[in-house]
Amino acid sequence: MTTSTRENGEKKPIDIAELGQEGTAKVHDFGEAPDGGFRAWLVTIGASCIFFSALGFSNAFGVFEQYYLTHQLEGQSPDDVAWIGSLAMFLQFLSGNIGGPLFDRFGAWVIRPAAVLYVFSVMMTSLCNEYWQFMLAQGVLMGTVMGFLQFPAMAAVSQFFTKRRAAALGVVIAGSSVGGVVIPIALSKMLNGTSIGFGWSVRIIGFIMIPLLGFSCVAITTRLPPRTATFFIWHAFKEPKFLLLTFAFFSMLLGAFTPLFYIPTYAVSKGVDPTLASYLLAIINAASTFGRVIPGVLADKFGRLNIFSIGGFATGIVILCWVKVETTAALIVYSIVIGFASGTVVSGASAALTECSEDPRDLGSYIGMGMGISSFAALIGPPVNGVFISKYGGFLQVSIFSGVMVLVGAVIVLAAKATTSKGVLGRI
Repeated sequence: MTTSTRENGEKKPIDIAELGQEGTAKVHDFGEAPDGGFRAWLVTIGASCIFFSALGFSNAFGVFEQYYLTHQLEGQSPDDVAWIGSLAMFLQFLSGNIGGPLFDRFGAWVIRPAAVLYVFSVMMTSLCNEYWQFMLAQGVLMGTVMGFLQFPAMAAVSQFFTKRRAAALGVVIAGSSVGGVVIPIALSKMLNGTSIGFGWSVRIIGFIMIPLLGFSCVAITTRLPPRTATFFIWHAFKEPKFLLLTFAFFSMLLGAFTPLFYIPTYAVSKGVDPTLASYLLAIINAASTFGRVIPGVLADKFGRLNIFSIGGFATGIVILCWVKVETTAALIVYSIVIGFASGTVVSGASAALTECSEDPRDLGSYIGMGMGISSFAALIGPPVNGVFISKYGGFLQVSIFSGVMVLVGAVIVLAAKATTSKGVLGRI
């Protein structure tokens, strides 16, 4: 855009050839992000519905694990069953390596076939009886498809927000918290309090997802033209801030989701009724709704990396206190606290990774690649903790390992801040 064009108040048409030149396009080439308005919030609500259905269902795995260990997979060890949930969590982040760049190149259409396959995976899970069947349907297929839903959704929302991006992403990921409240309670009630049985209990959840995902397919659109350069952004792996934030999220993932997997099992070991124990997951997810929205608002004001680091320190400390919680009342309070603290981890990581991209058309790739690499931690963490439980017969080693790993991640975020011009104490 020339000086004379600016003075005349006219906008120069965007040259399609220029769009293919990676790294040359800036935010002002496409106009400022609206940071609100009907279309922006419609996309946000659509993305939140995806997280309700996908990550919300994943957050309910503690209910599944408790049920599997006493029914279809009775006789399997806790770490064997945990592999199903950890594989799904691993693949949902790993497939973001493809889902994010696909969105940047082809737009929101990638969500539609993924939504159909996701509902299919839920229905297939309802038919499973053997370990390998659960591993394929709930682990491999469901986990893979979730990445093609969630990362395009986050990237689409990020295109519509700049100054309020962390808050918007907090609202999006809070959808998983709402799902993590509704789905565990509904599943627990149907599995333990009715004669519906496992198959129809899961299928009913699948039918609830259909209209939500259908709305998401219509509501989620793009604001920017696609990026036509290379599929992956290889130069990101030469950027210290991106690498450090990726390693920080990797470390946090090793321990941050441990309570979601093992709080019900821990509660039952302390004499809590199984139905009430499964409700603790709902309490965690209800609290994490506020833990994702409120820190998101604060992150836009005080710095996204600052809030991400503070959330990591808080989560790690709370996990280290886990084994000191022994009564039912204490477990309820603990679930509220860990839910709020851990709510900053995924939403904080996604907001922090958007700080690495100068071109808004690359947001999907940066979020997908960063979280995709970190996904190996989700594969390792729960089974390792399951081995600790099997070997030591308690949760002390679980709390120490998980808590320390989250704290290490928080320290690495500070190292990422040190690579920026504002330094460790800067507002970034």
